[in-house]
Amino acid sequence: MSKTVAIVGAGPVGLAAAAHALERGLEPVVLEAGDTCGHAVRQWGHVRMFSPWEYNIDKAAVRLLAQSGWNSPDPHAYPTGGELISRYIEPLATRTALRDCIRTRSKVTAISRMGFDKVKSKGRESAPFELRYRNGKGPERLVADAVIDASGTWFSPNPAGDNGLPAIGEGEVAAHVAYAMPDVLGRERARYAGKVVAVLGAGHSAIGTLIDLVKLKETVPGTTVIWLLRGTDPAKSFGGGANDKLSARGELGATFARLVDTGAVRVEAGFRATHLGMTEGRLRIGAGSACCGRHALADELVVATGFRPDLSYLSELRLGLDAALDSPTALAPLIDPNEHSCGTVRPHGAKELAHPESGFYIAGMKSYGRAPTFLMLTGYEQVRSIVAAIAGDAEAAARVELVLPETGVCSRSPLSEASACCAAPAPVESSACCASTPTKASASCCG
Repeated sequence: MSKTVAIVGAGPVGLAAAAHALERGLEPVVLEAGDTCGHAVRQWGHVRMFSPWEYNIDKAAVRLLAQSGWNSPDPHAYPTGGELISRYIEPLATRTALRDCIRTRSKVTAISRMGFDKVKSKGRESAPFELRYRNGKGPERLVADAVIDASGTWFSPNPAGDNGLPAIGEGEVAAHVAYAMPDVLGRERARYAGKVVAVLGAGHSAIGTLIDLVKLKETVPGTTVIWLLRGTDPAKSFGGGANDKLSARGELGATFARLVDTGAVRVEAGFRATHLGMTEGRLRIGAGSACCGRHALADELVVATGFRPDLSYLSELRLGLDAALDSPTALAPLIDPNEHSCGTVRPHGAKELAHPESGFYIAGMKSYGRAPTFLMLTGYEQVRSIVAAIAGDAEAAARVELVLPETGVCSRSPLSEASACCAAPAPVESSACCASTPTKASASCCG
């Protein structure tokens, strides 16, 4: 009898997992909280990716698409999120056998073992999983032999506070706060045009939003752009320029550096937000004590401080998570941002992603926990290996089938001269971010 594999999330990695499951004769059921597949990707459809098409398409998915007469994109072109949807995700979800496996508007609310709470052990591994989810019909239930959680992290962004908590008053001023990368030049233009807009964060999401706001300023002169930087060195966000192995990422940092140099962006360095409130109709962003610290006044605030996994519906499962990153324990040392400035990690699969709960895996961006870097092709290799393990093919699960480009050099101002990724000649280990061969490189700083 074929095994049923429940897959949470119908983004690119979740759909890839389903494609691999079909190839192995398993029965995938994909539960997607949104109205359509790729719901999270649609939120950043205006953003151009750092990696070209050849690194954003799964091989099993391509084999399925080929049966439908699909025309593959130019492998060397760089897609936007919207193009990823229209040219890959939508055809995969609607024109292949996957269309019968996907349940949209199905938000997972809890996962457990049938007949077993978290404490009970005897016989646990042989019990199927029970997934509870909500849709328009009301509460629903799915029984599965294995579960792959590929739900991502987009809808659980980090808050403004530098201690991991929301800034005091953040909830009360929610109408003036957006997270991640709002479409300031498109559907949300009216919200930001002619306004004073502050952006908190130092990663690529923050930089991309700041660049778009400057473009908006060129057509609507009343727009003012403020960069709230927690650190003290803006140059850390400028990237490696022409030395970056992902040219689009290097160009983004170089463009941003020029804007900062010309004063198009007002920089507030060493700004660690602690309080948010309203004063005379404007947003007051405080750093330090409410009475005596620094503050900035703005009409709108964009918080681009990264993401974290939603683990709330996994509370009845036995998880093995790193105490700092919320990623699988074996994966954490490979992606720890305290050690890696360019996010490179050697290929990995079911072994590194396993949990004490046999048959349960977290894959894709969510597997990285709070680490800020991920390359989609890494997620495809994860689910290829995981599905092989579920199907009982231990040899294929252990085999590495990932070939990636060099993706090092994220920062010209590394974390430290001693520990920074790419700050010195590359070590010979396969985890080195500046490895000299493609098979020794892995994830990048792009989404």
